[in-house]
Amino acid sequence: MSPPSRDLLAAYDPETFRELGHQLVDQLSEYLARATGANDLPVLPWVPPSTNVERFPAQFPEEPSGDFLALMNRVLAGSNHLHHPRYVGHQVTAPLPLAALSDMVSALLNNGGAVYEMGPVSSAMERNVLRWMADLLGLPAEAGGVFTSGGSAGNLTALLAARQAKAGYDAWNGGAHAGPPLTVLVPESAHYCVSRATRIMGWGEGGVTPVPVDASFRLRPDALEGALMAARRAGRHPIAVVGSAGSTATGAFDPLEAVADFAQAHDLWFHVDGAHGASTALSPKYRAQLKGIERADSVVWDAHKMMLMPALVTAVLFRDGARSFDAFSQEASYLYHGDDPRPWSDIGLRTLECTKLMMALKVYVALSVLGTRAFGDYVTQTYDQARRFADRLEASGDFELAVRPDCNIVCFRHTPRGVAAEQLDALQARLRERVIQRGDFYLVQTRLPRGVFLRVTLINPLTRDEDLEALLEALRGVA
Repeated sequence: MSPPSRDLLAAYDPETFRELGHQLVDQLSEYLARATGANDLPVLPWVPPSTNVERFPAQFPEEPSGDFLALMNRVLAGSNHLHHPRYVGHQVTAPLPLAALSDMVSALLNNGGAVYEMGPVSSAMERNVLRWMADLLGLPAEAGGVFTSGGSAGNLTALLAARQAKAGYDAWNGGAHAGPPLTVLVPESAHYCVSRATRIMGWGEGGVTPVPVDASFRLRPDALEGALMAARRAGRHPIAVVGSAGSTATGAFDPLEAVADFAQAHDLWFHVDGAHGASTALSPKYRAQLKGIERADSVVWDAHKMMLMPALVTAVLFRDGARSFDAFSQEASYLYHGDDPRPWSDIGLRTLECTKLMMALKVYVALSVLGTRAFGDYVTQTYDQARRFADRLEASGDFELAVRPDCNIVCFRHTPRGVAAEQLDALQARLRERVIQRGDFYLVQTRLPRGVFLRVTLINPLTRDEDLEALLEALRGVA
C-alpha cells in the first residue's frame, strides 16, 4: 500500500488545524458580534435560489486552494442570521456558542452512537441527560429513551413503539397488513410529521383520525369519543392518541390531563408531541401547562428549539424505558454482541440512525457549564415576552391577534383601514415578502381558519420588546 499523499498528510497536520482553528474562531466571533449587535447586518440577505447556485458552483480545484477562510466568509455573509435579534421566524434557535464549540469536538471525534464501543462517552452522557429530562417531566424511575435526528424521526420512533405495544399483532415482522388497519387519534392542529409517520408505516390516509380543536386551537376532549367511534366505523383499530405541547402553527398546549384520562379509559397509547413545548418543564412559572405529561407513554422533546442547541437533537422518552426497544426490533450480529439482547449502551438498537452524531455532548456540556437555571429563565423570558407582544397587538387598533399565546409563538395580522376582508390574506403575504427582502426582519406566516396570519417565534434570547415594536412599524411602513 502506498503512503498517503503529501496533500492528505497536510490536511491532518495539527499545527495547520491549530492556526486555522484560531483564525476561524476569530472570524466567527466577529460575525457573532455583528449578528447580535444587529448593526448593518440584514437578518436574511435575500437573493433568489438561482443566484446562490451560481455563487457556489460545482467547480472544484484539483490542487489545494487555501481558500478556507475566504469561503467561510462568503458562507457567513450569505446565510440566514439566527443570532440577529430581529430573527423571529421558524422554531430554530440562536444556538449557544458553547454548544457550537461542542459540536466541533463532536465532528472531530466522530464517535457514532450505534454501539457503546464506538461512542463510550456520548452513550453515557445520553443516558444521563435523558434521565434528567424524564425526571423534569415527572416520568417514573423506569423511564428511558434515545436521542434522534429531529422531531419527525422522534414522532416516528414513538409511534413505531406504540404499534408494537397496542396493535395486537407483530407488525414489525408481519408487516402493516398482518392485522386490521391501524389509526391514531390526532388533533387537527398537530404537526404534519405525525401523519407522515403513519404513512411511512403503511397505514395510508386513514392512519390519522383527526380530532377537532377549539377556538384556541387546543384539542377538544369532548370530541375524542366521537373520533374513536368514527375510526372504528371506518374499519380502523385505534391504538394511540396524540396530544400537542406547543403546536407548530400557534403554540397551543392541549389539555394533556384530559387526554391522558381518555387514553387510560380506552387502553390507548398516550403520546405527547412536545418538540417545542416540553422545555416548559424548565420554567417554574409555566410548567403547569404540561400537567398530564407525566402520564404519557412517550414524549418527543427537541433540545434544538427551546434549549438553545444547534440542530438536530431530539429526545424520545418512554414511560417504560424497555419500550424504547420496540420501535426497531432487529438482529445485527455484526454490530451487537453479548448475552443481553437489550443493552442500554448499544443505542443503535433503538434509533433510526446507525451512525449517529454525539448528540448528547452539547446538551451535557451546556448543562454542566452554564447550569440549569439559565435555561428555565430563558423559557420564562420568552413566554413572558410573547404575552407582552400579544397585549401590544390587542391595543394597537390596526393589528389582529389570532389567539392568546400559550408559549412564545404569536400569530397576528395587519388590518389597516380601507383594506377589505377578502384582501387581508394577500396583504399579509405581501408584507412578509417585502420585509424579508429588505432584510429588516425574518418572520413566517401560517394559514388558520380565518385566513393567512403572520407568525413570530420569540426564540432568540436577545430579541427585545423594542425589536417587536419596530416590526410593527416596519409592517405599517410597507403596507
